[in-house]
Amino acid sequence: MTLYYDEYGDKNAPLIVFLHGGGVSGWMWEKQIIYFAQHYHCIVPDLPGHGKNSGDTYFSMKEAAQKIIDLIETISNNRKTTVVGFSLGAQIIVQMVSMRPSLIDTAVIISALVRPMPVFKKWISPTIKLTSPLISNRIFSKIQAKTLYIPKEKYGQYYEESCRMSQQTLISVMMENMSFSIPENFKHVKSSMLVLVGDKEKSIMKKSANDLVKSNANCKGMVVADVGHGISLANPALFNEIIDNWLSASHPNNSEFSSAVKF
Repeated sequence: MTLYYDEYGDKNAPLIVFLHGGGVSGWMWEKQIIYFAQHYHCIVPDLPGHGKNSGDTYFSMKEAAQKIIDLIETISNNRKTTVVGFSLGAQIIVQMVSMRPSLIDTAVIISALVRPMPVFKKWISPTIKLTSPLISNRIFSKIQAKTLYIPKEKYGQYYEESCRMSQQTLISVMMENMSFSIPENFKHVKSSMLVLVGDKEKSIMKKSANDLVKSNANCKGMVVADVGHGISLANPALFNEIIDNWLSASHPNNSEFSSAVKF
């Protein structure tokens, strides 16, 4: 199935590809598009099984990574390329740069789980089958949306897409998410990589961020204060500033970010 994507900005400018998290779609990057499309060519795909690509009922991390690789190779025309990914999208970045270490110039990896959780895997399928009716329950849905910092004006779209995602897609996404670990070839990646995590995120997410930083000398880590899982939605202005400064300099100066600390 052809990967649906939107594009914004000058098609001759440096390229930024934004990869959303699981359970949402490209709309989560709206505030980033408004900010970055002034100076960049922004590509925003919906990942397989999500948004306008919801016809894909099976999700594979490697297959999703290959689709993004193919998209970049088709569009980039050897331009300077950055990939920004959140959660599931961040895992895809780790996978794709490991598959193609010289594909991109810069990556921003936000809240990527890279510590497998095998104990929980066997419960994914029965739990989702049991709790899937809750997805259409608006009270439950609003609690989930609040956890992810979904803006009120985007809740309707979030709810609609959540209801549309098939049970099999959700199971395969969760299976891939909880099985993911840092690929062996990640240590050879030459891209400049910024690894972000919120200081209110779960311990395993912070440990995962630290694992990534330790696995490749080109990774720089940053903990963003006063935020959980969803930095770009929780504080778009700060997030945009961090990314803009990262793209403008080889190594971001920590003094520029009063609300963030480096590992």
